[in-house]
Amino acid sequence: MSYGTRVLIFIFLVIRCGFSKGEQTVVPAVYVFGDSLVDVGNNNYLRISVARADHPYYGIDFPTHKPNGRFSNGKNAADFISEKLGLATSPPYLSLTAKSNANKNNVSLDGVSFASSGAGIFNGTDERFDMKREAGDAALQKRLSKSIFAVVIGSNDLFGYLQSSNLRKKITPQQYLDSMVFSLKVQLQRLYNLGARKFEIAGIGALGCTPVFRVRNKTECITDGNYWPIKYNEGLQSMLKEWQFENRDITYSFFDTYAAHMDLIQNPAFYGFREIKAACCGFGELNARGLCLPLSNLCSNRQDHIFWDLFHPTEAANRIFVDKMFDGSSKYTSPINMRQLVAA
Repeated sequence: MSYGTRVLIFIFLVIRCGFSKGEQTVVPAVYVFGDSLVDVGNNNYLRISVARADHPYYGIDFPTHKPNGRFSNGKNAADFISEKLGLATSPPYLSLTAKSNANKNNVSLDGVSFASSGAGIFNGTDERFDMKREAGDAALQKRLSKSIFAVVIGSNDLFGYLQSSNLRKKITPQQYLDSMVFSLKVQLQRLYNLGARKFEIAGIGALGCTPVFRVRNKTECITDGNYWPIKYNEGLQSMLKEWQFENRDITYSFFDTYAAHMDLIQNPAFYGFREIKAACCGFGELNARGLCLPLSNLCSNRQDHIFWDLFHPTEAANRIFVDKMFDGSSKYTSPINMRQLVAA
């Protein structure tokens, strides 16, 4: 499902269900846009989707100890961002549409997650995106302007390019990255036009060091899988500076996921990790020859692994990423960190 459609549903819910006017925290709400790195269960509501985390061993370390749609052994980055802000995790928007159909008066919009496993920048556009806004009252505008819009996307687009010989024949890597950055700018502008003003935007991590790539290269990181995320992140940062110049009331924090990711890989003992190559849950070499399934191998200590499955970090790694996002130095965040974004 495209991002345009998700935002339309969001507007629909705001118009029909209203919102709580009492603000208990500095940040009234968090709206999450992204892929499986921050999906908190939207794909569980999709009738046709193979990208689901609704089976063991997903969720084994979550408070409920049950699968819940998160591609992690426990909490993911979206959970930890909300915790930092003193808010409940923003629920999947599809769960809210179900609740609104059942009881129109009891839907709370203290934040919504539009993140969906498999989502990418390029499948995030939709010609049906309606820029007409009926929800224009001042209270709503103020609320949206103080809320955090977290955007964690791009990995699937780049992963798909690196895996596709057809795409690589049609377009150069740099052209593809430039197109990704341009498309994301268009979508960010749409959010701005809807009232968003504070953005937390994450770059792409070290794809070449994920188990799914390492297993193809004698357990070592793949150069292209790391080089192009760096180049994309550089382009993204340049675009964000330009975009802020064009819209002076925007405040944003860029999180360098690649730098944080490599820090864990290069200094594992400092962060309490022992296994930097293998997935905790999976099959075969590095537990990277198959998906995490009920019959998969499961590591005995999820706390000392950086990777949970072929692609995704463990809860332990997610917690560290968000710590750096929130309070990190200029090595990880620019031009400000998330704590400063909240205060701005």
